[in-house]
Amino acid sequence: MVPLTLAEHGALAKARLPAVTWDFFEGAAGTEWTARANPDAWQRYVLRPRVLVDVSAPDCGTELFGARLAAPYGVAPMAYHGLAHPEAECATARAAAGAGALLVTSIFAGRTLEQIAEAAPGAVRWLQLYWLRDREALAALVRRAEAAGYRALVLTVDAPKVGRRLRDLRNGFALPPGMTAANLAAHLTSGAGRAEAGRSGIEEHSKQQFDPTVTWADLAWLRRRTELPLLLKGVLTAEDAELAVEHGVDGLVVSNHGGRQLDGTPPAADVLAEVVDAVPADRPVLVDGGLRHGADLAKALALGARAALVGRPVLWGLAHGGADGARAVLDLLREELLDTMVLAGRPTLADLDRGALAPWPPVAPPTAPPAAPTYR
Repeated sequence: MVPLTLAEHGALAKARLPAVTWDFFEGAAGTEWTARANPDAWQRYVLRPRVLVDVSAPDCGTELFGARLAAPYGVAPMAYHGLAHPEAECATARAAAGAGALLVTSIFAGRTLEQIAEAAPGAVRWLQLYWLRDREALAALVRRAEAAGYRALVLTVDAPKVGRRLRDLRNGFALPPGMTAANLAAHLTSGAGRAEAGRSGIEEHSKQQFDPTVTWADLAWLRRRTELPLLLKGVLTAEDAELAVEHGVDGLVVSNHGGRQLDGTPPAADVLAEVVDAVPADRPVLVDGGLRHGADLAKALALGARAALVGRPVLWGLAHGGADGARAVLDLLREELLDTMVLAGRPTLADLDRGALAPWPPVAPPTAPPAAPTYR
């Protein structure tokens, strides 16, 4: 079967992966309500098409921090791509480079920053960080990222610890032998490989290594150690967006971590406009969470996002087809986006403004209150 939708890529991946690995990729925190709500939220908007518009040359290319992308999208940071395919992040990097997409490499990548850069020198690469208790390890990673040509840092701020993911607990999930975080010393990730019934090695590792004491004031420490643009990932409120600007952050990623952290947080689609409106136009806002079609990407752009990050579907493609499968996922999203722009009569990204959207179901106009009763 040639997959024609992201869902079909997912079906091929599920058939190939061990059930425990599939649960690790697909699972989320708590009841998984937020994970289910993410894709549904994009369906609460419909596109308002314009007609008799010249759509002969649609253009979805864009720039982020001076780097050109073929479309306003990228690969979200996800750990341990080697669970999906033996070539791990090197295969994902080739896919991103071929598609002209941004690649956000996880701090827990299974290949070194240098190997990933060498595998796809043309890829636009950013590095995602968790705030570790070992600050020198964090600073060393930043220096290596700069030297290897990574163009920005993405600090995940919604994870003082890993959320309680019931699938992983039931499976006693732990990293298999030989699966490591290639960019960190072994002692920093050793707990992730300890399997035990009713226990998640990933969650226990986060309790040991993630620093839960970090506050806004700590951002100055990171700022002093790099001139790379710094984005915060995991912002869901206007209040935090405003604080980020006050602390000199260069951009934001509206994200609930794919529902994998705090269950019960709002879908990214429902708070994107709130965050966009809270920051100056020169601070790009990206979004991730439940995008499963190029039309969802169009809606994200219309709500004010400069780009969107795609997570699980890239791993689906990687799992069943390696670099070619991940590339097919990214190419499909771009094709669907362009198709949506043409049929909506909005051939440029500038045409995808909030006037391109309407709520669904439609909001009924307010009715006049009933007349007050007259007593005689």
